[in-house]
Amino acid sequence: MPAATGILATGILGVAASSAAELNPRDMILLDRLTFGINASSAAHFQAVGTERWLAEQLHPAPNTALPDAVRTQIEAMPDVNKLPFDIAVAFEQQAKSANGVADPDQKKAAQQVYQQAMNDRAKQAAARTILRALYAPDQLRERMAWFWFNHFNVHQYKANIRILIGDYQDRAIRPLALGKFRDLLVATLHHPAMLRYLDNSDNAAGHLNENYAREIMELHTMGVGSGYTQADVEALARILTGVGIDLKPEDPKLKPELQSQLVREGAFEFNPARHDYGDKIFLGHTIKGSGLAEVNEAIDILARHPATATRLCRQIAAYFVSDNPPEPLVQRMAQTFKSTDGDISAVLAAMVHAPEFTASLKPGAKFKDPVQYVFSAVRLAYDDKVILNTQPIQGWLNRLGEGLFNHETPDGYSMASASWNGPGQMTLRFEIARQIGSGSSGLFKPDLPNAVDQPAFPLIQNSLYFNGLRQTLGPTTLTALDQAISPQDWNTLFLSSPEFMR
Repeated sequence: MPAATGILATGILGVAASSAAELNPRDMILLDRLTFGINASSAAHFQAVGTERWLAEQLHPAPNTALPDAVRTQIEAMPDVNKLPFDIAVAFEQQAKSANGVADPDQKKAAQQVYQQAMNDRAKQAAARTILRALYAPDQLRERMAWFWFNHFNVHQYKANIRILIGDYQDRAIRPLALGKFRDLLVATLHHPAMLRYLDNSDNAAGHLNENYAREIMELHTMGVGSGYTQADVEALARILTGVGIDLKPEDPKLKPELQSQLVREGAFEFNPARHDYGDKIFLGHTIKGSGLAEVNEAIDILARHPATATRLCRQIAAYFVSDNPPEPLVQRMAQTFKSTDGDISAVLAAMVHAPEFTASLKPGAKFKDPVQYVFSAVRLAYDDKVILNTQPIQGWLNRLGEGLFNHETPDGYSMASASWNGPGQMTLRFEIARQIGSGSSGLFKPDLPNAVDQPAFPLIQNSLYFNGLRQTLGPTTLTALDQAISPQDWNTLFLSSPEFMR
């Protein structure tokens, strides 16, 4: 062993190694697979409570699992974090009107730049919250599923003013429901102004159909292409969704007396009966009588409980956690659970993790990490529960790797397939980022504030977890390379660049 690594092994980390309990390789892969990356503290907790209790904690976490104080303090300091979309959107709308109303051209340009910067800041803060939760939340499986569902119900932050709504969309419409009933998720995204604006349903009205959202609900959010629906079903669903939109005016719209009882306003969400097509529809073989917002609920029930929805969603979840092409018996077992529990996501995940096909997949190299999983797992391993003070480097790394948070332009979301992320260009970037993470704090501990001072921090990867567990998962080529490292920085970089850590 070279001198540099020998010093690390016999120092403080060596002492920790001697007292740490061991996890077998399969347990470590299970822990890594169902979280945003194994680290020393999560491994110690897993060892203390045992596999089944740990799984129960992850599948059924408390609704508001406590974040570390240092994380909660950062989140609570963010503007708008506790405001509702209606109030946020109204405030920004007023700021835009004020900027556009400035007479002097130079002052007007400056005011408009301030407005745009404020929107950009809200998007960065939303990404920061997602990163902080992914790195430090104890309910890691919920965080994994929150990212999965955001990607499934994707919206693009740079369309219109979605930047100011994206944080609420993730924090209120998706994360709290990520382990609940699928139908509730579908309804929450349908009621959120970020989705309605992104897929243009706020423009969908009787006589002026916009089919964008209706098509994507069927093609991407539920049944999937080739599952039996037709263009006529898309048109019927678009008609059902007429009048579902956004209203930021304080006063209700003027309606005929017979329609007033049909008006629904919940924050920025509005069902405007004057914009709704009240004709009867035939949707997926079901006759849906013209009845206003009740039609939407009826259509959602049909879609959420359709067998094609169960199979498609379970295949996607299995691909996310098991392999690019998950075994069909596993998918069908999960789909049966989905149908028998009315779309209970926790139950589906429980069926997955207790299936023999999942157990068989708990071996090195079975699942390649997408950029989000790679970067998060590297930072979690490098710094464990030492809370970073600046997420901007991570946001930058993800953007460079092509999987920036909230940054996929089309509604299909990012691919989770290995082939999308294991090309030579991607690997070159990963090696560079591995060096940045492994060589020092890389700005992670320098607050994003004027005149901020970088706090001292160094990644500790060759620690008790490595000596008592991770080393067992490495192949001889990687072990030989690590033994030839000439410095702690070099060792860290080699480990984070290893084929085993990429998976």
